[in-house]
Amino acid sequence: MKVLLSSLEIGESAVVRGYCKENRMHRERLLSMGVTPGVSLKVLRYAALGDPIEILVRGFGLSLRRSEADTVYVERSEA
Repeated sequence: MKVLLSSLEIGESAVVRGYCKENRMHRERLLSMGVTPGVSLKVLRYAALGDPIEILVRGFGLSLRRSEADTVYVERSEA
């Protein structure tokens, strides 16, 4: 089942499945940073007020604004 990246809890892993069509600017930026469909990621931490979100993707930590994370559809994974 696809959910938004921003809905994952700390420590959860997921696979990117797609993007919302509404915000093309965020999509292009995320693609250029390596957050592409099929890539695995893990939520490392949230800031005190929930923004930004730090994820581990392709072996590096990446901080995303909640508005960016709200554009990424992921599928939860066990690993």
